[in-house]
Amino acid sequence: MKKKGIITKLLLVAAVLGVAGVLTACGSNSSDKGGSSYKSELTESGKLTIGLEGTYAPYSYRKDGKLTGFEVDLGKAIAKKLDVKANFVPTKWDSLIAGLGSNKFDVVLNNVTVTNERKKSYAFASPYIFTQYVLVTKSSDKNIKNLKDIKGKKFAEGTGTNNEDVAKKYGAKTIPSDQFVNSVNMIRQGRVQGTVNALDAWNSYAKSQSTKGLKARAIPASEEPFAQVSPMLNKDSTKLKAKVSDAIKDLRKDGTLAKISKKYFGKDVTMENN
Repeated sequence: MKKKGIITKLLLVAAVLGVAGVLTACGSNSSDKGGSSYKSELTESGKLTIGLEGTYAPYSYRKDGKLTGFEVDLGKAIAKKLDVKANFVPTKWDSLIAGLGSNKFDVVLNNVTVTNERKKSYAFASPYIFTQYVLVTKSSDKNIKNLKDIKGKKFAEGTGTNNEDVAKKYGAKTIPSDQFVNSVNMIRQGRVQGTVNALDAWNSYAKSQSTKGLKARAIPASEEPFAQVSPMLNKDSTKLKAKVSDAIKDLRKDGTLAKISKKYFGKDVTMENN
């Protein structure tokens, strides 16, 4: 009888442990699907650490000493959807991607265009901007009318940017420039003959700065497709990428993306056919 009682107790314990195991497994699966496990991929607990320049209006810049701009508001909105705080880390462009690779940031929001080359090393969440290019030269320059005319000409471009890629694609000799304002000044000084950049960056510049002596031509999509701008993350941040993508889709659906865009650009640049 004692032996039979011991066996019965052992079977009961095993059954209880088995049920607990099943419940634990279910909880784990639920956590993965529910999204809470993405937090293990964050560099700092409870915060979405965002790398950006903070010097590129209207995307991210300082106004009265305070960090502001489209991507700042976007970063806060994404973080809110993820139930964490947004932690912005202003960084020079040439150090942004390296900082992401060394896990200094969770994500980069800095008007980064999706390219096949970048996709080899990094992951991209859902796009939030579709950017039209602009060709800026001196107003007295009669030789440069479109992208085909820039072959062999000196153009000021940010190193490693999609603007530099476009300029090189059409045969321009690129001269490094870390800011759009500097690129414009280089044109004025005659150090370069032009620059390819985002139309929205030019429009923002034209609102606060004199454009005398300059001319800008918006490049139609038929000449050069609009750039697709997305959050850039590390390849192994798979769960975080999914959560950021979901957040952007929600923000697009509830009208937040369009609202932020109109605030800083005066129009909705978050749709492919803007």
